[in-house]
Amino acid sequence: MESKLDNQLLTICPEGRISSANAEQIGAEIEAILDGTPHETVVLDAEKLEYISSAGLRAILKIRKREPSLKIVNVSADVYEVFEMTGFTEMMPIEKAYRRLSVEGCEVIGQGANGKVYRLDDETIIKVYLNPDCLPDIHRERELARKAFVLGIPTAIPYDVVKVGDGYGSVFELLNAKSFAKLIAADPEHLDHYVELYVDLMKKIHSTELKPGEIPDMKKTAIRWAEFLEPYLPEDQYRKLHALIEAVPERNTMMHGDYHIKNVMMQNGEVLLIDMDTLCMGHPVFELASVFLSYCGYSENNHAMLEEFYGIPYDVAQKLWKKTTQLYFGTEDEAKLNEYIDKAKVIGYTRNMRRVIRRNGFDSELGRKDIETCKAHLAELLARVDSLDF
Repeated sequence: MESKLDNQLLTICPEGRISSANAEQIGAEIEAILDGTPHETVVLDAEKLEYISSAGLRAILKIRKREPSLKIVNVSADVYEVFEMTGFTEMMPIEKAYRRLSVEGCEVIGQGANGKVYRLDDETIIKVYLNPDCLPDIHRERELARKAFVLGIPTAIPYDVVKVGDGYGSVFELLNAKSFAKLIAADPEHLDHYVELYVDLMKKIHSTELKPGEIPDMKKTAIRWAEFLEPYLPEDQYRKLHALIEAVPERNTMMHGDYHIKNVMMQNGEVLLIDMDTLCMGHPVFELASVFLSYCGYSENNHAMLEEFYGIPYDVAQKLWKKTTQLYFGTEDEAKLNEYIDKAKVIGYTRNMRRVIRRNGFDSELGRKDIETCKAHLAELLARVDSLDF
């Protein structure tokens, strides 16, 4: 039985089968390693463990009584099922072994703050998370996707978690699916058709009722965005901004939180939503603010950024935004539309100004320009906007 000590972490690697015939002996061997190796924490690496019986489980329990922080990792599916059925997964940390995949040479079909989405083949995509300690985030996103699916939102639910390099990814089945970004880039003449489908799905999301507290509340997040800007805005502007967001009516309706044409897919004529880790609830002004940033705000001073991300020209993105607002609000009245859009812009520029500052925007020429642009827009908007409700 191999073992290794690294920074007071003792890793012990049982191999083969643990049954009634050898459980007592293996338990004694592990105890001898524990006695002979000063340590703070213990991990059993079960990568080479093929089988464990009830006698083996009793041996594990004896070790855990001695080592309360015991953790078991790299457990095969068959062995994990034994741990799960006997309740061990509720008593101690036990982690499955994950198959390994490579995304080298794969097409990037989406990218967000938390990770990148790659197409592995015609049938499969994988979302690779940027944070290597992301397993809780992966399980949370899976639960959010399931919740949305049960409530009637067409979405792809991940069916596997895999290792990618030093990090993790979620695998989805999306047979020959293409993002709306690719469809619009290939067929800009039918932009109106794709925007209609895009807005129909957004309205369906926004009409889906949830229980209070069931998923994150975007209003609370937006208040934190505003509070971050307090040192950077004149006092009267900050007070009004904070009051406007505080006054947004509470709603228990669903929002995607990052609704753009790379997160909306077409599969066999069906529109699907992906990248569900941003799922939240609240007033649709917060969603419209995010959509505004996607097509206008983020790239206002750098049009090439939008074109590189979406694969469509900046002017096409502006048409997309205009058509989206017309269809969403059901009007082509410019004055009315501008009134609604100004409300979304208040949230949008608040979010973007905070984002740029947190990304060390003061250290670059473009960053400083973006911060000043947001600040100027907020000053103008706050002078005339008295409510964010619509």
